[in-house]
Amino acid sequence: MIPAFIARWFAPAPDSGVAEDIRRGKSPWADSVHLLWSFWVFITPLFDNGLHGYTMTWLLCTLGSYPVFLLLYAKVQLASRRTAHFYAWGMAALSFGLMRWYPSGLSYFVYACVMLAHCDMWRFRLYVIQVLLLNVIYVGLALWIGYSPSLLVIMPTTVFAICTIVAVEHLNKEKNAALSLSHDEVRRLAATAERERIGRDLHDLLGHTLSLITLKLELSRKLFDRDVDAAKREVEEAEKVARHALAEVRSAVTGIRATDLAAELASARLLLESSRVHLEYGSLPVDLPVEIERGLSLVLREAVTNIARHAGASRVQVELVREHASACMQINDNGQGGITSDGNGLCGMRERVRAMGGSLTIESPRGNGTRLRVVVPVPALRLVETSRNLPAATSPVRAAPGYPAA
Repeated sequence: MIPAFIARWFAPAPDSGVAEDIRRGKSPWADSVHLLWSFWVFITPLFDNGLHGYTMTWLLCTLGSYPVFLLLYAKVQLASRRTAHFYAWGMAALSFGLMRWYPSGLSYFVYACVMLAHCDMWRFRLYVIQVLLLNVIYVGLALWIGYSPSLLVIMPTTVFAICTIVAVEHLNKEKNAALSLSHDEVRRLAATAERERIGRDLHDLLGHTLSLITLKLELSRKLFDRDVDAAKREVEEAEKVARHALAEVRSAVTGIRATDLAAELASARLLLESSRVHLEYGSLPVDLPVEIERGLSLVLREAVTNIARHAGASRVQVELVREHASACMQINDNGQGGITSDGNGLCGMRERVRAMGGSLTIESPRGNGTRLRVVVPVPALRLVETSRNLPAATSPVRAAPGYPAA
């Protein structure tokens, strides 16, 4: 049974790195893989006069300092962003305090500089200042202790190289998080606008019609005892009005079914153009069954996400063709291509298309972009139903002039 005070001390703060990973569905232990670099603590003596570097002093310092380092590493991950930098500075203090007797402790110094990126609502300028300050302290202590000139150059250079990589990764992570929020906001606004449109359409379609039906039925009730034939005519007219209203509602619902793809394309445009990728598409078919359109929307979302993250493209073309008994969606990009195996995203798309009874093919020659083609069948029953209430299928989405042919 873990004592309560220990459990509280190791509980992740709501704004800690571990809590953020959990919210994103990431394992809280994933960042522990970075501890593999700490094995330099045990390797460093090999470079200090061979095996004679493993002295009793080294052993005692390792036994005393390494558990403290692991504790500080855990607290940087678990503590609030506002206080985590204290633990990173604690790693630096641990390294500085042992520098005279324990060169292996320089690994703690490197970790301290890197872990500052997880602290204090991360700001680039503040991070650079703290890393510079730590390196100035290190150089001053190394000169005072009498470290070799090579270590005065190697350690700061190594630290700045690693910290630059960490800073770039962190900036990209923040950018992707901001894009994700923008993407979600576009979806929310699109859904809100669609709900408002549906409300207006239903009001315009049914408000007047239902009022007319009500009036005719009231009139037929009043005429029933005096003029049965007139009452019958009013009921028949009310029936005709109701049938006409039903046809209008069906037509409106068919138009609503195209909103999933429309909203997804609008969201895709925002995501891609924020990454300086131009998206080209045209009008959409309005007679797709709702379950097929939703499936294609999810495939489109995954494909666009993959393009934004990995393709290195500058232009993307989406083409959606409504054929007699099938729907075909093709997504082309002019990126680097070279896809040779299915990752998680492609596997998910294949499973989704397979569930709709369709097929997915990918052509991805290296250096010549990628073409993803999805073909799904449209049930014959729905074809007969829509042909009675709708005009012929719209023309396919065509690429804007200047885009290379697929």
